[in-house]
Amino acid sequence: MKKILIWLAMGCLILACQEDPKVATQKFLDAYTKTFQELYYASAEAEWKSNTYIVEGDTVTGPATERANKALASFTGSKENIEKARALLAYKDQFSDLQVRQLEAILYNAANNPATVPDLVDARIKAETAQNEKLFGFDFQIDGKSVSTNEIDAILKEETNLDKRLAAWEASKEVGKNLRDGLVALQELRNKTVQALGYDDYFSYQVSSYGMTTQEMVDLNRRLVEELRPLYRELHTYFRYELAKKYGASEVPDLIPAHWLPNRWGQDWNSLVTVEGFDLDGALKEKDAEWLCRQGEKFYKSMGFDAMPETFWTKSSLYPLPEGTYYKKNNHASAWHMDLENDVRSLMSVVPNADWYETVHHELGHIYYYMCYTNPDVPPLLREGANRAFHEAIGSLLGFAAMQKPFLAHLDLIPADAKTDQMQILLKEALNYIVFIPWSAGVMTDFEYELYSNNLSPDQFNAKWWELKAKYQGIAPPSERGEEYCDAPSKTHINNDAAQYYDYALSNVTLFQIHNHIATKILKQDPKETNYYGSTETGEFLAGILEKGASVDWRKLMKDELGEELSANAMLNYFAPLMDYLKDANKGRKYTL
Repeated sequence: MKKILIWLAMGCLILACQEDPKVATQKFLDAYTKTFQELYYASAEAEWKSNTYIVEGDTVTGPATERANKALASFTGSKENIEKARALLAYKDQFSDLQVRQLEAILYNAANNPATVPDLVDARIKAETAQNEKLFGFDFQIDGKSVSTNEIDAILKEETNLDKRLAAWEASKEVGKNLRDGLVALQELRNKTVQALGYDDYFSYQVSSYGMTTQEMVDLNRRLVEELRPLYRELHTYFRYELAKKYGASEVPDLIPAHWLPNRWGQDWNSLVTVEGFDLDGALKEKDAEWLCRQGEKFYKSMGFDAMPETFWTKSSLYPLPEGTYYKKNNHASAWHMDLENDVRSLMSVVPNADWYETVHHELGHIYYYMCYTNPDVPPLLREGANRAFHEAIGSLLGFAAMQKPFLAHLDLIPADAKTDQMQILLKEALNYIVFIPWSAGVMTDFEYELYSNNLSPDQFNAKWWELKAKYQGIAPPSERGEEYCDAPSKTHINNDAAQYYDYALSNVTLFQIHNHIATKILKQDPKETNYYGSTETGEFLAGILEKGASVDWRKLMKDELGEELSANAMLNYFAPLMDYLKDANKGRKYTL
């Protein structure tokens, strides 16, 4: 049999292993996976508690999370595992594709916390834990009264008094002041950690999981922004005038004041449009929060997916904490694959409204992705999306599908014969999906690229943030925001999901490609008016994508399942009728983008 040389942790001893290379490699992978899963589960449980049980002055939960994360980091970044994986990959032509992918995953995980720089890894874990505690434990206040982020969001969506809107928007940004020093520390610690294993910086490290260079990823995102820019320009122009009229402004501003918009970051404007005969908020007032969650599960079951495990319902944190509860929780919706097996959970704060209705379907999309690729053909180390964008694409796809008129009529949430203006529906959707691209592919991606790849100076954090907001979104702060503020980390992902926000931009593009395929090839329906409910063929198609996890190359998966590469064409075609409508509405108006 062929010999395989394995460098052990000491770096000087070579063992001549007489086993078949595939067998020897599999033994290493099996041993690594067993320990990895145990430590991963412990870390996930600790993080879960840190996100669902936040008590001011708690000296137990934070340190426990640090210890669990440190144990996982010590193992994945151990010198022995790094050297073994590197040595084995020298013989990758003798291994199966699955084995090679797992070895590469081991090295990728190691780069996040290599044991070759233990002090840096320890400092980073401590800094990230502290940053999360400051973010999620922050006491948002308006006029000295504590408010939840849900209450702030409600004001920005519904209030017409500009003074009250301004107070809510400014309150939402106060958290950034507390997070500035932590972001400065994390900028350095994240870069130095991955540089220890040869990456240029933290941004390039995160991009590498796509098999792309930093420049390729930046160029791709900028191309998406440019391709969708003409439509965004029309939307921006239209709502500059509409909002000026709504708020009684004497002049139409060139840039939209941030507090005029219904979202804290200007990433989603869809609540600016109410579609007649499409009052989903009104219909859902008759429901309770549990109905939304259970109905989400029914949607997936109707397509042939299994019921969720009972532990999902008993272990998740799905609803807002009762008033007066002495602890807080993270209000940002998320899905968790706790053990890379069958413990799946969701963290939400569901209330019966249209936003949470869509969010429920989105988050359950992640859960069903977990459940599908938890199968014998996908090793635990590859139980993740085909790429990171795929997870968001699937979640967003099912949230998107659940908002289409025929599906809502099927659930009796709107009358089947409701007279709705299709152009207004398209406009509302564009205010979600099109408006999101300049934010995600533009502002967030460029800011984190500057932060990590170009070592953005801390005395330029806020200046760069608002420069990018103006450039990509055409949004300005209500008043001067100097460096005494730090508005970027008011967005959760800057702190705890760093250098990955382009995932969401790419997911939107992928979403429309998959949706177009389902609508035209499977359902034979207009992509603008579909109903996935009860279509087991749609379920089978989706399962064919989901069940593979990261066991195949994502580019090949797209070609095999969709017959095309990543492209904005499906998205552009979907919204094409809206372009003419907006151009006509904007005749005589001043364009400022």
